[in-house]
Amino acid sequence: MKSKITIIDYGMGNLYSVVNALKNLGAEPVVTSDAQEIRRAEKILLPGVGAFGDCMSNLEKSGLIPVIKEALNSGKPFLGICLGMQVLFEGSEEDPGVKGLGYFKGQVKKIQTDLKIPHMGWNSLELKTVSPLLKDADGKYVYFVHSYFCDSEDKSIITAVTDYGTEVTASVGKGSVQAFQFHPEKSSKVGLALLRAFKEWQP
Repeated sequence: MKSKITIIDYGMGNLYSVVNALKNLGAEPVVTSDAQEIRRAEKILLPGVGAFGDCMSNLEKSGLIPVIKEALNSGKPFLGICLGMQVLFEGSEEDPGVKGLGYFKGQVKKIQTDLKIPHMGWNSLELKTVSPLLKDADGKYVYFVHSYFCDSEDKSIITAVTDYGTEVTASVGKGSVQAFQFHPEKSSKVGLALLRAFKEWQP
């Protein structure tokens, strides 16, 4: 039986590449903006590309914030990708005053580095704490596109970091909720292995 993964569609993010990657792994991706379908989901993926404020505005307009918060606390496997990771925090310097989903304590901050912003390209992961999705990922290269990083109050949820002239949070996780700042769907075989781990994960 195929693993059904529900992808939340709120009008932002390159869903096509995520859908294709999951299909290549033999999963059954379902793209939806329907709250009831999200409630029935076995596994949930929240992708995202663009600005923090636009994302939260779209989520609010679509009426999906309550059902996403419900999903985050349901114990079901949940994966945030890129902006989908950032909105799990309380707010962002990108759009001051806009509230995030607040599942994790902390703020999203501009990367302070002498290197070019946005951070765009391949960087290696340094694992910090055990993650059900990052087995054998230490030192592996993944693809990033971002200007902001998640500054978590609770450092124990940081599962991996990367070096971009400064230490940048690459992934976080707590229980059934995991998130990647990088794009696994654009990270070749390494990224597919991480998505496969999500497909097979049973918290």
